[in-house]
Amino acid sequence: MVDEEAGAPRHAAAALVGFAADVLAAQGMRAEEARRVAELMVEADLTGADAHGIFRLPQYVRRLRAGGMNPRPEIVVRRLAPAVAMVEGDNGPGHLVMSRTAETAIAVARESGIAWVGARQSNHAGSGAVHACLPLAAGMVGIYTVVASANHMAPWGGTESLLGTNPLAIAIPMGEDDPVVLDMATTVVSYGTVKGHALQDRPMPEGWMIDARTGEPLTDPKRSHEGILLPVGGYKGSGLALVLGLLAGPLNRAAFGRDVVDFNADDRTVTETGHVLIALDVSRFLDPAMFQVEVRRHLEDLRASARLPGVDRIRTPGELRGERRRDRVARGVVLPAALVAGLDRLATEADVAPLAER
Repeated sequence: MVDEEAGAPRHAAAALVGFAADVLAAQGMRAEEARRVAELMVEADLTGADAHGIFRLPQYVRRLRAGGMNPRPEIVVRRLAPAVAMVEGDNGPGHLVMSRTAETAIAVARESGIAWVGARQSNHAGSGAVHACLPLAAGMVGIYTVVASANHMAPWGGTESLLGTNPLAIAIPMGEDDPVVLDMATTVVSYGTVKGHALQDRPMPEGWMIDARTGEPLTDPKRSHEGILLPVGGYKGSGLALVLGLLAGPLNRAAFGRDVVDFNADDRTVTETGHVLIALDVSRFLDPAMFQVEVRRHLEDLRASARLPGVDRIRTPGELRGERRRDRVARGVVLPAALVAGLDRLATEADVAPLAER
């Protein structure tokens, strides 16, 4: 998360969306599709996933320019069974592929009560929670995972980076209340967070990465290429990354393991990224309002439960996310100066108005 210093410039969500959309359209994307990608990118910024929002725009632009990503994909949806579908992304931007995947999952779940929709021939799509939350508007639970766009974790006990951060995101609708949203990498932190520390020249705390040669803690984010990210929960996180990767990768005939292309280092090679989005219609089980009342009761019990010494508040998944979104919608998003400088260069190259003029 970006340090929000007092007096730091803030950028309105509409300005960020408009800027990203204009830059992407300048790379050849259709205007409406560029705007949809921009909206989903900025949603990550609004909810605090700063390393997965507009921070990624320069990287996406490099891939579009280098031919590694298709700016005008012809996305195809194939219905495989009553509750199963596959989205063929035609190497389009990951956010665009996931937008179509969510539309498909909601439509299928309305018919069948549940939908398992795989996506292939895709690309990096930013924050997992953003996509898990897309079914919420339809009163549905969303569950999302993906084979990460680079390998930064070794199998438990190993030193080779053969597993990604392969996240798991689950969103539960709560009507007018903030949804319950769990969004976790299977590593202690996402690699995007490491990149954010490198951009701001900030050291990493011990426990995020280790040197792949020595096993010693690695705290310099600019040396991250020499290390491996540590899994959450030891061998359990490594195992979770493996099984999630198999479901989003081989099951979709998408990349996994040694086949994964490091999109941080390679702008030209097609990544063949695979995703999964599951949508579950709450109304097939019980009245959604009754479900929300019961969930709310349990959340209140958890928050009001006895706390350890020094703990001022027990938070439940999605609570802080909702607070942050309301604050940033109202006051704008703080961006690191180094990122703004990079976005200004993009504006010049794309011949669009910079953020400061929006």
